[in-house]
Amino acid sequence: MSVVQKFPRAEEPAVQVLPTHPVAGPEVSTASPERLEHMPVAAGPLPGSEPYPFDRAFHAMLARFTGGISPLALSLAWLDWSSHLAAAPQRQMEISRNILRDSGRLVEAAAHAMSPGQKPWAVIAPQQRDRRFSGSQWETPPFNLLAQAFLLAERWWRDAATGVRGVSHANEAIVEFSMRQLLDMLAPSNFAATNPKVLEKAFQSGGENFVFGWQNWCSDMMRLLSNSKLADDGQFVVGKTVAVSPGKVVYRNELIELIQYYPTTAKVRPEPILIVPAWIMKYYILDLSPHNSLIKYLTGQGFTVFAISWRNPDARDRDLAFDDYRRLGVMAALDMIGLIMPGRKTHALGYCLGGTLLSIAAAAMERDGDNRFGTVTLLAAQTDFTEAGELTLFINESQVAFLEDMMWQRGYLDTTQMAGAFQLLRSNELIWSRLSHDYLMGESAPPSDLMAWNADATRLPYRMHSEYLRKLFLDNDLAGGRYLVGGRSISLSDIHAPMFVVGTLADHVAPWRSVYKVHYQVDADVTFLLTSGGHNAGVVAPPEEPGHSYQVMTKAADAPYVGADEWLKLAPRVEGSWWPEWAKWLAVRSAAPCDPPQIGLGGAPGLPDAPGDYVHT
Repeated sequence: MSVVQKFPRAEEPAVQVLPTHPVAGPEVSTASPERLEHMPVAAGPLPGSEPYPFDRAFHAMLARFTGGISPLALSLAWLDWSSHLAAAPQRQMEISRNILRDSGRLVEAAAHAMSPGQKPWAVIAPQQRDRRFSGSQWETPPFNLLAQAFLLAERWWRDAATGVRGVSHANEAIVEFSMRQLLDMLAPSNFAATNPKVLEKAFQSGGENFVFGWQNWCSDMMRLLSNSKLADDGQFVVGKTVAVSPGKVVYRNELIELIQYYPTTAKVRPEPILIVPAWIMKYYILDLSPHNSLIKYLTGQGFTVFAISWRNPDARDRDLAFDDYRRLGVMAALDMIGLIMPGRKTHALGYCLGGTLLSIAAAAMERDGDNRFGTVTLLAAQTDFTEAGELTLFINESQVAFLEDMMWQRGYLDTTQMAGAFQLLRSNELIWSRLSHDYLMGESAPPSDLMAWNADATRLPYRMHSEYLRKLFLDNDLAGGRYLVGGRSISLSDIHAPMFVVGTLADHVAPWRSVYKVHYQVDADVTFLLTSGGHNAGVVAPPEEPGHSYQVMTKAADAPYVGADEWLKLAPRVEGSWWPEWAKWLAVRSAAPCDPPQIGLGGAPGLPDAPGDYVHT
């Protein structure tokens, strides 16, 4: 059920804005009310009829049992690997020798397990980031031997799945990934009888941990069946405890609400900041609790901030195109900002998929002589998808066709498919460690604002997501100069505005080396910053929070290219949050502070305060 009113389509344009207040600055606007009022709402449906409806319905039904994974893509990858391995006798002998060698070492370690001088992890030790076997409990026999046997099995399978001559890199990665998922599930840390920490907790509590674990499991199942959000006892409520930065919705169309935040300083920089978040999740990742809100930090630094809040689409939006998000999102927001603050350049920020969209919009604007962007900032956003990490394992022709058939029936990609794909990328941390902690140990991690936001997922329209997967991931049209906007190709090399690009060191969604490729795509000064943490935790890095660090270095547009690995050695390391570094970068590229601008325009009163209505859909 939608909490917002229905809006007319393109033949009945609708624009809502706020009352006008006096404004200081130039009177010449970069946009006109007519341009806003006659903006089209959405592109038409895909041309032609949908082929083979019964086949597509069958695939959609099959997807319910496979979690959205194409069984054909998986089986073809395994057939490629197994066939080439079967035709490689020398490689088979090498794998067999390694198994016999390691098995002998493990048997020898087991024979001396009770010897005083025998040290744990004598055969193989877990990697530094592997927390499954951390703690002194895992250093005692027989649990230490069991963990070593499992780690050896993991290494054997990794060696067998990789490096087989003739196997395509994509199929090799799928085989290695799928086998890793199976082994992660069978790890001894996931079972009560083979996990010494669980046994110790059961002995100390008299089995009470299993009772609490059962309660946690029942609670999770009830929430899953009822399709409700993360239970947090009202601790994190949008508009009350999270997304609470004071602001006003100053513009609304069928796809976005544009929020303008109230200034918190007597003087502000003349150039506003426009935040373009991803529509995979809700916008308030950058406005969580007051202590870790980037929006609150920016207003405190004397910037005027606008943020786009996307509406959560449903089946009626199946024909929303990727370009609709550019026109009704970025461009509509820019037009309104131009009316509120005429004649001002805009600092644009795009996060994740919103950053990819922003780069497309910036290239199209430069092509058309539109220079309203003063600077462009990309946070964990890819513009070249040839090395987009393990997420590309879910994106090949077979898998995309399978996803399209699944979305074709519903009209959108459901939140569960999105969440499941991202969880598989870090199954140890996001799935199996939680199983051990919540269900076997009977403990519950305290809720956090980031967890509550992560549970507040959104849907993706059928047409938009299909175009995104095919044009950007499969065909890589944007990096290849083949991406069309308005029927004409665009090139990222047309971007000349200074850029600030942020990558995160442990990013499984947008690997930092993939983000780094923007260096040789644009014709602009690029300041690249690599921060600690992952895709979300690395970006949400308030200055008061310890444990953050980053590396940063600027490349002039005419300077020689420096490779990613060389950059990693050259860029100086700084302890602390990257937010102040970016704020200083923006300040240098902004004019002297002036009086704050008006809030919105006149014409249609009744728009809500921040965070608006769309965030609740």
